[in-house]
Amino acid sequence: MPRSTTTPQHNIKWGSKTLDFKSGPLIMGVLNLTPDSFYPASRAATLESALARAAEMIAAGAAILDIGGESTRPGSDPVTADQESVRVIPLIQELKKTHNILISIDTQKLAVAGAALEAGADIVNSVSGLRDDDSFACFIAQQDVPVIIMHIRGNPKTMQNNPVYKDTILEITHELEELIQHALSCGISPERIIIDPGIGFGKRLKDNLLIIKHLKRIKALGYPVLIGISRKSFIGLLLDKPVEQRLIGTITANTVAILNGADIVRVHDVKEAVEMKKVIRAIENSE
Repeated sequence: MPRSTTTPQHNIKWGSKTLDFKSGPLIMGVLNLTPDSFYPASRAATLESALARAAEMIAAGAAILDIGGESTRPGSDPVTADQESVRVIPLIQELKKTHNILISIDTQKLAVAGAALEAGADIVNSVSGLRDDDSFACFIAQQDVPVIIMHIRGNPKTMQNNPVYKDTILEITHELEELIQHALSCGISPERIIIDPGIGFGKRLKDNLLIIKHLKRIKALGYPVLIGISRKSFIGLLLDKPVEQRLIGTITANTVAILNGADIVRVHDVKEAVEMKKVIRAIENSE
């Protein structure tokens, strides 16, 4: 059953931490400790370079850092939980020593999520949407932390093998409802759920465009909505640009997403996203 959307989006509070959506969309910076993520500039090969990149994003105004140790680009191969943990845990530990920043662990594995939360991570970002994974969902319920539930068909290795939708928004909304119900049935509080329609994850070009255009229909489910558009291939298809030249397309698409209700914007370019948000807010608040 969709939650009420007649009032401003609720904040998420847990312990001493808060995700405050009433002050406008939150900027989430992407930090990949992988050798194969689709945007080379987002990769950090060493702990030192990852810490430096994180410090830049925090200084630029990121509210959340999303840290990942396994690429989920189309066609990517999975890595083991041990490999993933070795990549991300030292960074989370070091960041928590030096910065007051919310950290999201981007993982499909319970073991990695558990180690990351123990190291100081605050949020779990589940690309799989916790689909059919009762153990992972029950663990998050026990930890009582926010969880980002993303829509995907298939898995990163297979998701772009001819995805088909008859009614894109209706089907994605229905499938998100099923993922939410699974999370709730495993004990996750509705006050901890954030949803992500999964731009680029088992989607055609037109599906990605329709998600952004009709984001309010997804937001009508009543949960905070994260949108991950940054430099993705659909922008490259539209503009005939390589990943390094997709910043303007990203800013444009994210602007439309924010105007249509996005609560968290996941980006590679934090400084530019913060400036985008500032301009949007100034226009919205003008009299």
